Amino acid sequence: MVALAASAATAGTQSAKSTHLLVGINDEAFTLYGDNPPAAFEALQTLHTQVLRVNMYWGGNKWAVANTKPASAADPADPAYNWSLYDRIAGYASTSGIKLLFSIVGTPSWANHGAGKNHAPTSFTALQQFAQAAAKRYSGSYPSDAGGSIPAVKLWTAWNEPNNPVFLAPQYKRVGGAWRVESAYQYARICNAIYAGIHTVSGEKVACGVTDPRGNDNAGSSRASVDPLSFLIAAHRYGMKRFDAYAHNPYASAGNESPSYVPTGNARRRIQLGNINLLLSQISKFYGPKHLWITEYGYQTNPPDHTILATSWSKQAAYVKQAYALARANPRIDMLLWFLVRDQPNIGGWQSGLETVTGVKKPAWNAFVRVPRS
Repeated sequence: MVALAASAATAGTQSAKSTHLLVGINDEAFTLYGDNPPAAFEALQTLHTQVLRVNMYWGGNKWAVANTKPASAADPADPAYNWSLYDRIAGYASTSGIKLLFSIVGTPSWANHGAGKNHAPTSFTALQQFAQAAAKRYSGSYPSDAGGSIPAVKLWTAWNEPNNPVFLAPQYKRVGGAWRVESAYQYARICNAIYAGIHTVSGEKVACGVTDPRGNDNAGSSRASVDPLSFLIAAHRYGMKRFDAYAHNPYASAGNESPSYVPTGNARRRIQLGNINLLLSQISKFYGPKHLWITEYGYQTNPPDHTILATSWSKQAAYVKQAYALARANPRIDMLLWFLVRDQPNIGGWQSGLETVTGVKKPAWNAFVRVPRS
């Protein structure tokens, strides 16, 4: 079991500086399927973005690569595949000098008997072959229809927030009269499949985990979820073998919780930026001193959000500065990606953008620009 109090006490107090912290953005609505990619990438360049993360949908929506079952799943040229959206963003990212991070997520209906995109596939070989096809296409040497090669993508994650039922269900399952952490059981296989598929082609980096910061650990509830420490422990127990980095999304639970806030009491297993060393300690126990990617982070603002999740525009700017300083001070954190460039009311009313939906720049915009890049 993690030594909660001892690890929490060290969070955010690392004296060593990371030699390189990648500063980036997670925003696919603006960049991947937005209607004005040139403007989106102009904004990313103005923000001095080093990494852009977007989901690569295996299946489950109109942006997916493989809604139709391929005959040769490991072959990126299989006619069932539609890579056009991802080729487009890879081209824009390459031209803009921005590293692209693809997160493979979403199960096609043909791969799990129509159970839904947030249910694991019935065959993890199919997922591994898809990851292999994606790695081949974005290896940097795959020919483009326009001539030359499709740009390389060197950063990948396996799924997104698998300890949250929105992305992976069910979270628990009764097995032999006891509750099994089903999300971790299935995710161990998801991680292994995507890692193996990518590494069959290249030595590019694959991060697993990509966990939500909280979980209710209530197996019998209608919307059960798993806290990130329990999820990691279970995934390791169920055979999650290897990854190049671990990923986590350490959001605060309220706008008045600064990046350095350490959850206490019943919330102590909630992993935010202020107690991130709890997670790093557990990773070390199982996998050695692997590094961490923070693949989503942000604070919503009031206006326009009037809930407990939001903070003022000025505090959001201060939190940008504080969050990146904390991450940079931790030698095992390799990147921190802010979610979003622009407020997105169409994706659940998420208002953590550096600018409003109408393009008005919040003070956080300039704070993000001033974050040191190394």
